Amino acid sequence: MRAVCYDSFGGPLRVDTLPDPAPPAHGVVVRVHATGLCRSDWHGWQGHDPDIHVFPHVPGHELAGTVVAVGADVRRFTPGDRVTVPFVCACGTCTPCARGDAQVCDRQAQPGFTHWGSYAELVALHHADVNLVALPDDLSFETAASLGCRFATSFRAVVDQGRVQPSQWVAVFGCGGVGLSVIMIARALGARPIAVDVSPAALVLAQQAGAELMFDARDAATGAPSPSRSRAVRDAIREHTGGGADVSLDALGSAGTARSALEALRKNGRMVQVGLMAGADANPPFPLHVLIARELEVVGSHGMAAHAYPRMLDMVASGRLDPAQLITRRLTLDEAPDALATMATAPYPGVSIIAP
Repeated sequence: MRAVCYDSFGGPLRVDTLPDPAPPAHGVVVRVHATGLCRSDWHGWQGHDPDIHVFPHVPGHELAGTVVAVGADVRRFTPGDRVTVPFVCACGTCTPCARGDAQVCDRQAQPGFTHWGSYAELVALHHADVNLVALPDDLSFETAASLGCRFATSFRAVVDQGRVQPSQWVAVFGCGGVGLSVIMIARALGARPIAVDVSPAALVLAQQAGAELMFDARDAATGAPSPSRSRAVRDAIREHTGGGADVSLDALGSAGTARSALEALRKNGRMVQVGLMAGADANPPFPLHVLIARELEVVGSHGMAAHAYPRMLDMVASGRLDPAQLITRRLTLDEAPDALATMATAPYPGVSIIAP
C-alpha cells in the first residue's frame, strides 16, 4: 500500500510503499476513502505521544472507508461494509468498557498511535464488533471521516461533559476543527456560542458555524497573543454575558487557552478541556484559587464511544448538524506530508480531508 510515514520524531515525512496490513482475529482491514488531517497527528510526529515507538510509523486516526478483510472472530461486519470508527478503539471487556465508557478503555488501541494509521490506502482496526460504526448510504466518506475525532469528541464534550442547555453562553477558545465543531453543536442545541481565536479566517468560519460573538485574541500592537489581550477578552466575555460564560471549552490545548477558558466562566460554571495538553503545555500552572472562589467545575473529554454515535448521526441525518460545512480543504496523499509538517507554522482554517 501507499502511505505517509516517518522514521523519527520530527523527521522527514514521505509517501512510501509499505506492506499491506492483515486483520487481527478480532479486527478488520479497511480501505481508506477519506481521512482527516488532525493536530493530534502533528503531536504524534513531534514525539508527544508515548505510544509511538516503532518506525517507520504511519499517522492518521480520523477515517472512513470500506471493509476489505475480516478476522476469524468478527461477527457483525463483512467485506464491502461502509464504516467509520472512533479514534479510541476499545477492548470491550475492561471495567470502563463494561460501564459504557469505551472512550477511556484500559486497553485501547489508537490507529496512527499504537499502530499504523489511516494516512494510507489500507488500515487495520482492532475489536471491530465493538468499535466499527456502520455508515448510512447517503453519508459521504469525507463527511464520515470528519466525525471520527474532532466532531465526535466535540459532540460528547458539549452534550455529555459540558451538559450544555438552550440559551446558555458557551465560550470556545480555539476555532480549529474541534472549536468549530463545538460551536456548531452548541448552536444546534439552542445555546449561544462565543468564538475566540487569533485567526480572522477562523473567526469567519466560526460565525458561519453559529457563533454569536467573536473575539480576536491578538494584541493590536504586536499582532500576536499576549496576557493583556487575553485578560481583555475574558473581561469582554464577562461583560457581554452578564457575569461570564455558563460553559467554556479549551478546544486548542495550551496553557494560555486553558487559563482563559477557566477565568471566562461565571460562578458555578463548567469548563471542558478538549484540546490535548502536550509538550511544553502538558503540565501548566492553573489558577485553582479561581476554581475555589467561583465554585467552578473542570472536566476532561476524550473522544466518544462507538455505541454513542447514533444520536450524533441522527442529528446529521435530520440536518440539525452539517459537519461537511466545516471541510475547507481536500488533499491527495502526496500533499499530506507537507500539510502535516506545516500545521503548527501555517495552520489552515477549518477541516482538511485526505483522499488516499
